[in-house]
Amino acid sequence: MVEQKPKAVNRMAGSTALRRPAAAAAGLTPKEVVSILRQHLLLIIALTVLGLTIAGGTWFLLRRYLPKYTAETYIRVLSPVVTPPLTIGTTRSARDVEYGYRVSITNLIKQQSTLQDLIDRSEVRETQWFRRFARYDKKTGKITNKDQCILKAFKDLKKHFSAYPHRDAEFVILTMTCHNAQEAADIVNEMVKMFLSSYGSTKRAEVAAKLTELERRRTSVYNELTAAEKAMATVAEQSKITDLEQPRSRSFQHTITLRLNQLVLEQNNLTLIIKQVEADIGNLKRLAEEPVNVQVERQVEVDPVMIVLAQQLALLESNLAGQRAKFGENHKAVLRSQEQVDKIKDERRIRQSEIAEQVRYANLKNAQDQLTVLLSRNKELSLLIEEAQTQKKELDIARVQYAQRVAIRDERKEMLDKIRATIEDYQIIRTDPETPKVQMVGPALAPLEVSSPKWEFYFPGGTILGFILGIGLALALELLNDLVRKPRDVARFLHIPLLSVIPDAAEDEQVRDIEPCHVVRQAPYSIISESYRRCRTNIKLSGSDGSVRTLLVSSGAAGDGKTAVAVNLAAAIIAENKKVLLIDANFRRPGLETIFKMQKAEDEQVTQSEFGLSSLLMGLCSYEDAKRSNVIEGLDIIVSGPLPSNPAELLGSYRMEQLIKDRRKNYDYIIVDGPPVLLVSDAKVLAKIVDGTVLVFNAASTRRGAAQRTIRELKDIDATIVGCVLFAVRALKGGYFREQFRSYQEYQKLQLAHST
Repeated sequence: MVEQKPKAVNRMAGSTALRRPAAAAAGLTPKEVVSILRQHLLLIIALTVLGLTIAGGTWFLLRRYLPKYTAETYIRVLSPVVTPPLTIGTTRSARDVEYGYRVSITNLIKQQSTLQDLIDRSEVRETQWFRRFARYDKKTGKITNKDQCILKAFKDLKKHFSAYPHRDAEFVILTMTCHNAQEAADIVNEMVKMFLSSYGSTKRAEVAAKLTELERRRTSVYNELTAAEKAMATVAEQSKITDLEQPRSRSFQHTITLRLNQLVLEQNNLTLIIKQVEADIGNLKRLAEEPVNVQVERQVEVDPVMIVLAQQLALLESNLAGQRAKFGENHKAVLRSQEQVDKIKDERRIRQSEIAEQVRYANLKNAQDQLTVLLSRNKELSLLIEEAQTQKKELDIARVQYAQRVAIRDERKEMLDKIRATIEDYQIIRTDPETPKVQMVGPALAPLEVSSPKWEFYFPGGTILGFILGIGLALALELLNDLVRKPRDVARFLHIPLLSVIPDAAEDEQVRDIEPCHVVRQAPYSIISESYRRCRTNIKLSGSDGSVRTLLVSSGAAGDGKTAVAVNLAAAIIAENKKVLLIDANFRRPGLETIFKMQKAEDEQVTQSEFGLSSLLMGLCSYEDAKRSNVIEGLDIIVSGPLPSNPAELLGSYRMEQLIKDRRKNYDYIIVDGPPVLLVSDAKVLAKIVDGTVLVFNAASTRRGAAQRTIRELKDIDATIVGCVLFAVRALKGGYFREQFRSYQEYQKLQLAHST
């Protein structure tokens, strides 16, 4: 036999198995939804047929006893743009503007006041539609509940009368629905007549009000025009200036402007001359102080005295030259001639100076006299210019004032002409039949067909609603079912490894007449036996070193199938030539004694069934007395024995722990069939002793909350949970297991044929 492993190693192995990642909880996949719908296909079909039947019956009853007729007519809405009467053609506005105008007309028709006015019409009050809301006094024949009647009629009219604008055409559509076809048409026609009359009167009243305002405005503008013309005459009279209107061309200027321009031009020229004279005076002054210039030399040359002196000088110089040649330089005659020459030269020099002085001062005096005359003229021109500028300023002021009056006059004339033209247009518009902008297309006719109920709506609608209700109810039944029925429930809600799924015995024809605890031995080729072998393999692989050798098989509640799982699991293990000890630790409801019938001991006064686990733990017998050897080859069992008064204390005693530890040396596996976890505390005590716990959940009875509480209570005491077994699982229609059963049966046909 394999030697016992330390307890710490066993718990680590179990913890490793427990920490295996479970499938993440997720929503329903499309395949699962289809599977659910297949499971409840009959329910869906039944509700669909029921919906169709109810819809058909409702349609028939409504059509026979409460039919509804809808009358319809149109109001033509013209463009909101006011077209001048004399304009040829029509003026179209933007499409959105026209649609907005139709929407406003629709809102006016549907407003509360319009509907109340319609109800107040005598033609409407005589209809059966209105009479069904009223109560009449038998004596007077008057309505007794007038306010309440009008309120009910208004609510019904608001519900069944509708008006909506056409998006692309120039129409507003009006409809009325009631139980009488002719009355529906009469009410619609009455609304059209009333609205067209009321709206037309309103629009013509608006035009008349505008004409009155325009007449008042025309009188006011005419008075302003008269006042402007009087103001023009006043300005001309006060300024005493003719021709105050602004010239149309620059070439035409007022005489005052022309005279001012001439004076300014003359002064500018005079200023230039004065500047030139002042410059000449400066030059003449400089000439008086400078040497003789060319002009003075010319005056000297033409002077008679200078001419005579020049002739004398030339004669004397000629004589002097002859005397020098004849007598020499120092001769008396030469010296005397020299003196005469020098004397004439001095006279010439003096005469030249006199001529120069005369010429210079004469020009300077003339220039100064000319400057005086020019300055006097310039002063006179300045006075004339100031006078002309004053006149020009008065002219400008008068022209500005006159222009303002003229502008006011012209503006009032133009405004008066426009007002007169507008008045003429509005006078034509007032009598124009298109003034209200709404026209009646034609009266509504009594409808020939009912508008409600429509079979096209009721039959498909009832069928679809029944179908949707069936699908919803099927999904609700599935989602509200809190049983742990499928492996997906284990992955989504329990989060522990799933060791195996044990199908329900009714699903497998090979085990229908076999006790559930003997399936592995009596039907080895069944799918249930294969499920137990799968459980055995998963347990063996749950520990990496095979440390999970002592197992507690328990459940949350009684009757979940834990004993069947324990017995069949033991049978599957011994099929591998392993030796197994199966212990029944459920003192309150033992099962192994019934499953394996005991024979009486030949050498004892008491039957063997009186000895069991309780007797062994209380020291009333030895292990060999309590053990039943080779019940099945390789399988020893210990039944529970008599019910003790303290089962939890016995199971948690040192003897129980020592029993497991000692028997571990002699057996490959020890399987303990324990009590339910949620009913008694015995299972928790056993879970602390063994290497691992296998939980059994019954797919037909175990609730999610109970399964989660079972796992939580074992985790709270740090018990090692190897995994769980889902017991008595039924194959759902369209589910995975039905296909798996079918595939397994096909796969096993050949082997079953050889075995028989």
